[in-house]
Amino acid sequence: MRLPLPQFDRGDRHPNHFAEVIETSTCEFLAQCLEPEDLSFPPMPPFGSWVYSVDEESGNQVYAVVHYATTMPVDSVHRPVALGLSLQELREEQPQIFAMLKTEFRAVIVGFKTASGTQGLNNRMYQYLPPRPPQIHQPVYRCEPEAIVKFTEEFDFLRTLLCVNSAPVESLTAAAIREVYQLRKADRQWLTKAGRTLSVLLKDDYDRLRFILSQIHP
Repeated sequence: MRLPLPQFDRGDRHPNHFAEVIETSTCEFLAQCLEPEDLSFPPMPPFGSWVYSVDEESGNQVYAVVHYATTMPVDSVHRPVALGLSLQELREEQPQIFAMLKTEFRAVIVGFKTASGTQGLNNRMYQYLPPRPPQIHQPVYRCEPEAIVKFTEEFDFLRTLLCVNSAPVESLTAAAIREVYQLRKADRQWLTKAGRTLSVLLKDDYDRLRFILSQIHP
């Protein structure tokens, strides 16, 4: 049985703070979802959803797209077994199960926003890799819709998503576009521009382009 990680009171935590970086690299980071206060599993971020963390030294906000998520045992000893119980029955009869599992996800870095006060670069957004990824134990936040809308005014992030090696990139690209399209309240003009960008990036691979477009539902 694991000892619960020390966590701040939920009242002291930003409402969008839901995970913490536990492994980091230039192109992506691995994060563990924080444990909820009640007996339930941590909410798994949707495939293709947008999150951000912070490079504390520079103050840059690092934007990323979730491309893999899993719930697993905290160790190799306490393996889950099928019990045939509902979640409510698990809470009543096997509450210890919730302490034996963890939820993690990987997110590919697609860009960053400079910190306020950075000389000549106040709050500018860039769709390329930041100088440094977020550090270990930095909080991970769900992106506000307004931030995603502003970040996706340009389309260079699509090239980054198409180059991810550890994910089904066609489905990932389509999922990210679908989420942005919904947040933009079905902006057909934006969707058309995204489709045109994809057609340029995949001009020599019609099958991949068709597969991505088939997963986007205006």
